[in-house]
Amino acid sequence: MELALKICSKISAYEHFCVYIVISMWPEGVPSSSAVQEILFWQGQTMSMMYQIIGQAINKAGLADTHHPSDYLNFYCLRKRESSSTESPLQTCNSSENRALGLAQKYRRFMIYVHAKGMIVDDEYVLMGSANINQRSLDGSTFKGYRDCHGRLSANIHMVREEDSFPQPVYGYRMSLWAEHLGVLENCFCQPETLECMRKVNSIAKTNWQIYAAKEYKEMTGHLMQYPIQVNKDGKVTTLPGHECFPDILKSLNHCTLC
Repeated sequence: MELALKICSKISAYEHFCVYIVISMWPEGVPSSSAVQEILFWQGQTMSMMYQIIGQAINKAGLADTHHPSDYLNFYCLRKRESSSTESPLQTCNSSENRALGLAQKYRRFMIYVHAKGMIVDDEYVLMGSANINQRSLDGSTFKGYRDCHGRLSANIHMVREEDSFPQPVYGYRMSLWAEHLGVLENCFCQPETLECMRKVNSIAKTNWQIYAAKEYKEMTGHLMQYPIQVNKDGKVTTLPGHECFPDILKSLNHCTLC
């Protein structure tokens, strides 16, 4: 929520500010189980609340004709799709879990589970380790400055970049991640805070989702996809039309759960 409030403060100051969030398509476990469904529901409520306050800030600043909440905040997930293989037989068991596995094997769609707890800010500050990025983990007000942030590593690096010099390490680290997940490096990626960069990343992520969700195989550009939600100009969140279920998951997921 703090990220959404930061975006709103930048909108009020007529400054652009971009937040890119990568999460798993669903939490660890069976996506149709009640436990995972409940997590997805509250995750969706958080997304919706963030987008709505951003939409309100855009309207208040008089930018509704030129800007959209997704120009400032986006959620992504990582998936891979492989070419078909005849080496492994398909699962034919009647249980819903095995039917879903059979569909995943048929269409060769697989989730890359995101368990990394990392944040990169302004190409100068990076957090990585086992700490969750929330107040409980990062407050540092109890027990030797930590609560549950075991293994936290922080690097606040300020370097003057002279002409023709090597870029600073945090910048290089982010660019290597983007090259891995996006499958390409564009000039605009050097300035991730710009609207041009955000829209380029969204274009690649949207195309990757369409390739991933299609029945016919086509090679994706990297692994980054848009999280399967649709956001309108007022910040209202729904599922993508025609994608009320995650691909290969048989149980129907309503927009409150999936979003």
